[in-house]
Amino acid sequence: MSRQEEIKTAFFMLVDQHMDDLLHGRCGRRYSASDFARLLFIHPRHLTDTIKLTTGKSPCDVMEERFMAEAHRMLSETTLSIADIGGKLGWNDPSNFTKFFRHMSGITPMQFRKNIAAVRV
Repeated sequence: MSRQEEIKTAFFMLVDQHMDDLLHGRCGRRYSASDFARLLFIHPRHLTDTIKLTTGKSPCDVMEERFMAEAHRMLSETTLSIADIGGKLGWNDPSNFTKFFRHMSGITPMQFRKNIAAVRV
């Protein structure tokens, strides 16, 4: 395995661990690309360049996609409030979570949940 593949694999493992830590209350904030680079003992620019080269996406894009996937899952499969879901994902202010979700998907978390409920009926 090349060094680039090692970095990519380690980054994705850290992303999964970080998401698990957030969801289980072991971490109270979302990590940045710099945080992941520090954990990998590499420069943030090197992490960004490597992840872009190996995936076509930035580390931030990877994290945003992971947050959206988890938000979709939680909105679909749980009855947690939108504020609680945002809190579990590291947003202290529910309105910031709603803004992020709307920016990424074009609809609010409430609209997403209503659309899911309508499909199930």
